[in-house]
Amino acid sequence: MKAVITVTGKDVVGIIAKVSSACAEYHANIVDISQSVLSEYFAMIMVVEIDQIAVEFTSFVDAMTKLGKENGLVIHTMHEDVFNVMHHI
Repeated sequence: MKAVITVTGKDVVGIIAKVSSACAEYHANIVDISQSVLSEYFAMIMVVEIDQIAVEFTSFVDAMTKLGKENGLVIHTMHEDVFNVMHHI
């Protein structure tokens, strides 16, 4: 199973490192990543495999949200099933 993680905020050095380190800490494997800097704003979307995460999915979501708040970012983590239902016509 997979999750979609979005990260937005002011661009600073180390955003990708912090988010990818947190994913590694929880055993979420990054399978795809795209990032862009628009003026001084950072935007990233990641797809991660969550089959092997070390905690319940809701705890992983909470940890990623907390990481965002601690670093002045908005990090939103959504299970692929929810993402697919939201974007199904």
